[in-house]
Amino acid sequence: MRYPINNEWYFTEHYRGSLNSMPSERLEELEKIRVPHTVKHLPARYLDEKEYQMISGYVKELNIPAEWSGKSVVLVMEGAAHQAELYCNGQSVGIHSCGYTAFKADLSSFLKYGAVNRIVVRLDSRESLDIPPFGYVIDYLTYGGIYRPVYLDVREKIHFKDVFVQADDKKHARIQVEAEVTDNCTIRAWVMNSQGEIFARMEEQKFQENFHMHVPRAGLWDTEHPQLYILHLEILKYGQVMDSEEVRFGFRSIEMKTDGCYLNGSRIEIRGLNRHQSWPYFGYAAPRRAQRLDAEILKYELGCNAVRTSHYPQSHDFIDRCDELGLLVFTEIPGWQHIGGIQWKTQAVKNTEEMVRQYRNHPSIFMWGVRINESQDDDAFYQETNETAHRLDPTRPTGGVRAIKNSHLLEDVYTYNDFVHNGKNQGCEPRNAVTENAEKAYLISEFNGHMFPTKSWDSEAHRREHAIRHARVLNAAAAGENISGCFGWCMFDYNTHKEFGSGDRICYHGVLDMFRNPKLAAAVYASQQDAKPVLEISSTMNIGEQPGGYIGGVVVLTNGDSVRLYKNNELIRQYFPAPSYGHLMHPPIVITDFVGESLEKKEGFDEKTADLIKQWLKWKESNPKDPFPFKMRMAYARLKWFKGIGEKKMQELFDKYMGGWGDETTVWRFEAIQGDRVIKTVTVSPAEKLHLEIKADMKIFDGADICQMYEDETWDMVTLRIRALDQNENLAPYCNDVLHFEAEGAVCINGPSSIAMEGGMAGCYVCTKGEEGEGKLHIYRGEQKVETRIFQVKLCKREEEHP
Repeated sequence: MRYPINNEWYFTEHYRGSLNSMPSERLEELEKIRVPHTVKHLPARYLDEKEYQMISGYVKELNIPAEWSGKSVVLVMEGAAHQAELYCNGQSVGIHSCGYTAFKADLSSFLKYGAVNRIVVRLDSRESLDIPPFGYVIDYLTYGGIYRPVYLDVREKIHFKDVFVQADDKKHARIQVEAEVTDNCTIRAWVMNSQGEIFARMEEQKFQENFHMHVPRAGLWDTEHPQLYILHLEILKYGQVMDSEEVRFGFRSIEMKTDGCYLNGSRIEIRGLNRHQSWPYFGYAAPRRAQRLDAEILKYELGCNAVRTSHYPQSHDFIDRCDELGLLVFTEIPGWQHIGGIQWKTQAVKNTEEMVRQYRNHPSIFMWGVRINESQDDDAFYQETNETAHRLDPTRPTGGVRAIKNSHLLEDVYTYNDFVHNGKNQGCEPRNAVTENAEKAYLISEFNGHMFPTKSWDSEAHRREHAIRHARVLNAAAAGENISGCFGWCMFDYNTHKEFGSGDRICYHGVLDMFRNPKLAAAVYASQQDAKPVLEISSTMNIGEQPGGYIGGVVVLTNGDSVRLYKNNELIRQYFPAPSYGHLMHPPIVITDFVGESLEKKEGFDEKTADLIKQWLKWKESNPKDPFPFKMRMAYARLKWFKGIGEKKMQELFDKYMGGWGDETTVWRFEAIQGDRVIKTVTVSPAEKLHLEIKADMKIFDGADICQMYEDETWDMVTLRIRALDQNENLAPYCNDVLHFEAEGAVCINGPSSIAMEGGMAGCYVCTKGEEGEGKLHIYRGEQKVETRIFQVKLCKREEEHP
């Protein structure tokens, strides 16, 4: 039985040994907190990373029932950053030296049964620890805290310790069991779907550590139809069930071959992003709903089929959602460039073992990362991490992320961070320029990122170039010979150390901002799927944003086959994808001709004359102060002498079709066309009035304007993503209004109550606080209240019922 123990913890920033013997009433002198918890809330920018580096103390009192005597009682902390020593009634139970894998401690012999017991955690979150990922300065923050759920696992002395399901695309499952049993124990099992329908059964038989089951009616797990099943196991003694275990899994096969990734025997082009597990203000300490939201954004909003959990194992809640959505996951051991001494390496090997054991039943995980990210070669060390992963899981390949060419390849896949693209050269390195090994698979694990940091409020040209760079690399990787795919750097902006980022402790490398609002580059990924229409325009079509006052080129990101452009309801022309991006499923459409057939239709010119005029107009727009080249001078001469179009007329045409200075308001309409259907329309005109779009990551409750929140194992949190939009529902990228939030009732705000919008976007986090009932969030833009959100909070499991 699993008993969550995430409420009524007590916290101090200064651990001291007396916490182990402090009388109960003195707990009130400490801060009462709930898990997930961060040791220090921080500002979104210009923070000091030293503030979370401390040796803190957590205290929890447990009323342990007398009937638990003789049972196995194990405390599990899913994530405690970074070195945790656990005490039970003053005695040290054990030390865990990894902030990214679960800490499991057997309390059975330390507990007082039928009495109150004190659990104390000494948590060291200093970056001077001699454990991974520490050693050098790291390009991400390593926030401290008990930031994932905590629970007690209470079982009989005869019980399951570990279960590994190796299920293939032939619908065979090999079940590997570790358990505490006696000679006369038996085992039985069945496989069912989420609705409880049984697909296969193994009748009771003598206990065995390995057995097989065939499930011929089962469906396969893949990225489009991620079929999941539950294996139910029971240990029996003389017909009595002593323990049971359920494991969710999927039938599928993964092969990383020379020419790519094969899922269930079919090649799949990996297209994904790297993800950190961080949020502004509270770092790592986010509950289940927020973890699941990131997976949903990757799948539904960004159209990805894969994610890399850079640079450490991440929440099971996030990976669970990847299982459900069909997102392939590349997860890896903690680390960033630095390799330490013998003790450090021993811990890294232990991290490898814990990662594989704790995550190997997730069908979404397709590869283990067994190198320290971007580290140098160390053959003896990496032979050991590879052997560990293969011994514990022979079903998955190993990879190792490096940033050096022709490094020693001990893993199954050469995973390489390719930052060659600078905007003017090739999108990615040819595979054979990176590794001479032609036998094993090859994968690009990072690209772009620091090569072109982009803030959501950067100039239009900068944001457009950011998007196009992602498109160029995706296209080059798809075109490259024997490249399995690529992971862009990265999903969203993140806080970092002072040695990195933009001076404000933020790396602006994401296709989303820190609140998970999309930058233009997000549409490059979103347009590579067909589940929902996408049409994003790179320009506001305002001449004041453009050098020289001329619009120049516009990039359209869409999953339509083509785009029609209208100016003041008059069709200019229909545009098709740029051939230079032909290896993408849906290439960008680049528009440089905003004249179209207007010269023929409105001015009466024949096609040849109109073409000469357009050439002249385009040249002058791009080179307003340069002398005309010979070709343009000849074109102008022909227009003047043979058509009677002199300098004054040409200037009139230029001002009318290329400039627009002083014109009446121009309304542009873009239509994405698929086949003969308009699948999406975007209208662009000068902003007249702004309003806030407020998206909450939850369904509306019973059709009413009420959001449902649930407290089950931990507190709950709703993410509000906020954008300022104009009358055409287009983003207002330079809106920097101040928003103010006020919470009342059963909810509170996790973060500041006031925030300035950036790039026309912002965010707010609404949390439960252990109360059932109604909560409200009032949202103000300046002094004006713009909306009130209502939340109905339900307590599904009350902590008082548990120890």
